[in-house]
Order: sequence, then C-alpha cells, then structure tokens
Amino acid sequence: MFFIDQVILLAAVLILLGIISSKLSARLGLPVLVLFLIVGMLAGEDGPGGILFDNAEAAHSLGTLALALILFDGGLQTPIKAIKLVWKPASALATFGVLITGAITGYAAAYILDISLLHGMLLGAIVGSTDAAAVFSLLRNAGIHLTGKLKATLEIESASNDPMAIFLTIGLLEILVNDMTPGTGLLVMFLSQMGLGIAVGLAVGWISVRLINRIQLVAAGLYPVLVAACGLLSFGITANIGGSGFLAVFITGVVIGNSRFVFQRSTFLFHDGLAWLSQITMFVVLGLLITPTSLLIIAFVLIFIARPLAVMPILALFGFNLREMTLVSWVGLRGSVPIILAIFPLIFGLPGAALIFNVVFFVVLISATLQGSSLAWMARKLKLTLPPPVTPAATLEITALGDVDADIVEYTLGSSSRAVGSRISQLALPESTVMAMISRNNNIITPR
Repeated sequence: MFFIDQVILLAAVLILLGIISSKLSARLGLPVLVLFLIVGMLAGEDGPGGILFDNAEAAHSLGTLALALILFDGGLQTPIKAIKLVWKPASALATFGVLITGAITGYAAAYILDISLLHGMLLGAIVGSTDAAAVFSLLRNAGIHLTGKLKATLEIESASNDPMAIFLTIGLLEILVNDMTPGTGLLVMFLSQMGLGIAVGLAVGWISVRLINRIQLVAAGLYPVLVAACGLLSFGITANIGGSGFLAVFITGVVIGNSRFVFQRSTFLFHDGLAWLSQITMFVVLGLLITPTSLLIIAFVLIFIARPLAVMPILALFGFNLREMTLVSWVGLRGSVPIILAIFPLIFGLPGAALIFNVVFFVVLISATLQGSSLAWMARKLKLTLPPPVTPAATLEITALGDVDADIVEYTLGSSSRAVGSRISQLALPESTVMAMISRNNNIITPR
C-alpha cells in the first residue's frame, strides 16, 4: 500500500465524520465549525485517533486555500445592494474595530499571561478580526433571519477585516523578530493590502464575467470550475504583488455573483458544496494541529469587553440602535482566520509562539461555542428576527451559451397578493410574457 492510499482513506474518513457531525449541529445547539474542530482534536495526538500532525506550514497552506474558497462563495452570494447599504459602518468596523478590539485584548493578554506588551498586542491582533467562514456559516444555518442591514453589516465586516488583522500581525512580527521600526513602512503595507485587494478583485471579476459568457466549453460541468479558477486567480495575483488575496477573492465573487452568466444556478450550488468541503477540511486539519490549553479569561475579555467597546461607538455614529449594536457585538465570532494567523509566529520562529497558538485556538473555541450557540436566542431576545422568506419548490434557469433576448423572472406570491385566486388570463400580463411554471408547496403546476 502506498502512502497516498492511506492519506486518501484518512481524508475520506475525516470528511465523512465532519459531514455527519454537521447533522448533530442543530440537535446539540453548537455551530458546525466547533464540531469540525472537535473531530480534528479527537483524531489528533491527544485524542483516541492518535494522528500525529505538527506541520504548521501545511496547515497554513490548507487553511489559506480553504478560506479563499469560502470567501469566494460568500462574495458570490452577497448582493451589491447590501454592500451599498452598509459599506460605511462595515468598513469602519473592519479597520478601527479590529484595531480597538486587538489593543484591548492584547493589553489584557499581556497582564494575564505575564508576557511583554508587544507579545500581548500580537496575540490581540491575531484574534482581532471576526471570521468570515464562521459568520457566513452561522447566519445561513442558525435558522434565524435578520434584517438586511444587520445581516449585510455582519457579513461584509467579516469578509473585509482580514487585511487589518494581517497588517497588524505581520507588522508586530516584523518589530519583534526583525527589530523593524514602526513608521511609513507599516502604513504602506496596509494601503497596499487594501488598495491592491480592491483593484485586482474588481478587475479580475469584470474580466471573468466576460470570459465565462463568451467561452464555449465542451462540458457544462466545466463552467463552475472555470468560475472557481477565476476566484483563485484573483487571490493568487493579489497575494503575489503584496495585496490582500482574501479581500480580492471576496470582491471578485461579488462582481461575478451580481452579474448575469451562463449556468449561474448550478455554479452557485457547486460553490456552496465546495465551501462546505473547505470548512470541514480546514477546521478538521486545524483541530489536528492543536493541544488544548485552558485560558478562559482572555476569551471572556475579548467577547464581553473588547468587542463591545470597539463596536458600539462606531455603529452609534451610523444610526444603529442599542439592540442592533448589541447583536453585532455578540456576533464577533472568531474562527479559522485567527488560527491561520497564529501559525505565522510559528513560521517566523518567534519565542513563545506555541503559547500564542494554543491561547488563540482556545479563544476561538470558546468564542464559537458561546457566541455561536446563543446567536439565535440572542437575536430573538432582542426582537431582531424576521419571519422566514417564502421560497419556491422549484426554479428555472436559462443555460444558453449565447446572448438570449429573454429573462426568467421569478415572483413569489404572499397570501395578501392581489393575484391570489385569479386565473392566468386575469393577470393582464404583457403579450410577450410566457408563464413557464407555477410552483405551489411541493407541487409543480402546468400553466394553462
């Protein structure tokens, strides 16, 4: 038996365990990412699985690829009107919010762990950003529906605050390891991360839409793969020229997802599955890497003090009420990004890097468990939930490769609609309109 045969078997078993554990999420009231981490920890050297995995660089590589795919899927499903609605508060939270959260947490960590202030600030910077994978997953699977303003703020903040966290982490590592003097060099690094991420993301997204619609591939199944390749191209170009690949891949996803392109619905389904696979792989592998350490106080400072103190003053400037600010403060989930950033000190060879990694992992686990499991309860308690939207049992899609002079328009009728109880002939539809399908509950009705 070759080594790769064993790796494939092990990977399949761990992925299957991750998928099965996702079924337990609703019953146990835990976010799926926590269960994925637990699967990894049980399979690791401290668990019954006994798998020895201590390759920080491999974990960083897998985590980066998985997070890029998750962010790309999040961008594909983010309406441009949501970004226009909340870009100001979301961008303020993604910059100043991360800075304030990291500073407060870092100061507390330095005091609690009896380490230098710079080491504490490094730890605070690593856990300063919310995690897009955790937020996207939780908002879509918690069984609650928030207002468009709140949901968009949480999703866009989590997708765009990684550059600030990366900037602070790399900057502090340069100061600690290479004795770099803080100054214009750090400012240029931040501006290049943000600026290049936005520019390349927009450019690659615009080019990708035109490529997808004009190229004629031999198989329909290749179009979702082509879309994924465009997203990874955006990440790769940006990361290699000194920008934020995470921001670029999200923006590319937004541009593509808000454009018309062939096989759109099947592409969305493909990337949804790919994002789930990425989440399972990422959190299981990160779970394999850890040896747990109990450091509750830092996690509670982050959740109950640092995040609210950073969020509330910023959102108050943009007209959010107290209930909305409270919920945004609470949904400050930490996930894969802090753990991936915590690998950087290990790669840089920083003294005390193992302590920082273990603390960060424990903070993420507490944050995901406590905040994630209570999100639905908190949203209902604050009276910020909406009734679930009415969804059709089936939908149609135009899959022609060329330009088609037609649109499929989908209308969902509520009980109060004036069309309810009327015949098709009584709807006064334009002459060029064709009623293609009526979907009611689980039944498909042929229009006549």
